Amino acid sequence: MYGFCIITVFSMIMGFRIDPAAGGLVLVLAAAFGILFFRFTWGRYQRIAELSEQIDLVLHYGERMEISREEEGELSILQSEITKMTQRIREQNDALRREKKYLADSLADIAHQLRTPLTSLSLILSLLENAEDQKEQRRLLWEGEKLFSQVDWLLTSLLKLSRLDAGIVDFKTEDIQVEKLMESALQPLLIPMELHRITLIKNIPENIQIFGDIGWLSEAVRNILKNCMESAGDGGRIEICCRDTLLYTEMMIHDSGAGFEAGEPHHIFDRFYRGKKEKASGYGIGLALSKTIIVRQGGMITAGNHPEGGAVFTVRFPKLTAESLEKPDTRVKMV
Repeated sequence: MYGFCIITVFSMIMGFRIDPAAGGLVLVLAAAFGILFFRFTWGRYQRIAELSEQIDLVLHYGERMEISREEEGELSILQSEITKMTQRIREQNDALRREKKYLADSLADIAHQLRTPLTSLSLILSLLENAEDQKEQRRLLWEGEKLFSQVDWLLTSLLKLSRLDAGIVDFKTEDIQVEKLMESALQPLLIPMELHRITLIKNIPENIQIFGDIGWLSEAVRNILKNCMESAGDGGRIEICCRDTLLYTEMMIHDSGAGFEAGEPHHIFDRFYRGKKEKASGYGIGLALSKTIIVRQGGMITAGNHPEGGAVFTVRFPKLTAESLEKPDTRVKMV
């Protein structure tokens, strides 16, 4: 701007020295160019101000960005880049709002899940303080110990879920015999199964393998088996079937319980979902943890009703590629 003014003044002086008409012509041309330049600059500033205002709205959670499209020039390029930037910001803001809502809902669910056993523990302590009969005291202590175990399991499972969500769990990558995996998962449940007279049927062919971390997968399968035990009830039956195909290794766990109600299989793996039955037990964490563990190791899990009755859980792990089998150190999973 200052350079234009200096050049105009200099041209006018030289024009008037040469010829007053030339000086007047320079003055008219300078005024015309000045007006055009002013209007052009003012228009650009207006459009830049509009862009700035829309950016400010987006930064303060504005829902829309209404900017007239520039046909060409630097402003068109600038607007395109700003539109991309604001779209990313909007998506990040939406994601943050969803995460905040999910966190708030999760904290409310956790508080609700902990409140029930803690309230029962408080009641047991009050009864224990006034109980004089030793048999009654032992019963109350046993009930309190069971509730403490439930709270400990809930907190441990929630911590494991949080670690999995944060992506800080390093899974081992090793060949696992499915029969060995089932034995590891069943070991802590054999006595409870015997006490509840649950019949266990296993049909696991020899030398069936999957690829993953046996410690985490044992816990995932164990949670599924616990759910089947609760569903089967006293005198029930649990059947474990495995098969090997060219594409995947499949494990099916079938119980003799009542099965799922309509719509339940779509939510059974949701966190804190406890089913539609009024007397549903548990905290709705075990199956959610199982699915997270299995999916993070390349598998998939589904639930549904078995044609012969009862619920059935199906876990599948894809086969390894031929190249990965030839190079054990660089194995990859086939999707």
